[in-house]
Amino acid sequence: MNTLLNLEALSSVQRTELPYPHFVLDQSLNNEAVKELLADFPEITSGGSFALSEVEPGPRFNELLEELNGPEFRKIISSKLELDLNDRPMVITLRGVSRAKDGRIHTDSKSKMATILIYFNEPWQSNTGRLRILRSNDMEDYVEEVAPNAGTMIAFKVTEDCWHGYPAFEGTRQSIQINFVEDDRAANKHGKRHGWTARLKKIFS
Repeated sequence: MNTLLNLEALSSVQRTELPYPHFVLDQSLNNEAVKELLADFPEITSGGSFALSEVEPGPRFNELLEELNGPEFRKIISSKLELDLNDRPMVITLRGVSRAKDGRIHTDSKSKMATILIYFNEPWQSNTGRLRILRSNDMEDYVEEVAPNAGTMIAFKVTEDCWHGYPAFEGTRQSIQINFVEDDRAANKHGKRHGWTARLKKIFS
């Protein structure tokens, strides 16, 4: 079966341990699907994160959401990050616009177990807006810098020191963020669980 996710590449990618467990995969999507998914990315014209219930992706993007919610993707991420995510709630949000205040250095909430980002942008030209994997709360203390090109995925295990951020950028910067969280209470805390569930029901009804 043809998939939008490049499951073979995802299964083969190597995890890096420092400064915290993570991996970067440049081609997480099959090449022939990238243009269609770019075209189907929902129109987002303002900053901030949006639940799936707040946007209108096209049909191919909805197919990608179905794959992300499937057992194979969950199994691979569990293996790569050495986490048991089988019964953990998934929270999905989307971003389309970066503001000057976005990208500030932070670690993710303790209620999150894993974070996965997939980018949906034309080849990135700006020197800013590239996500940095940081050793500390210092934007220049980075081990890796990731351009948010279409199909690039970064995934990491949420730890106390999972510092990351990007130098300020203003403009279109499209991404989908997938989080596996501890339980439904954590999902509700992040305010997006209802939107994800409602969106799935709409897609597959």
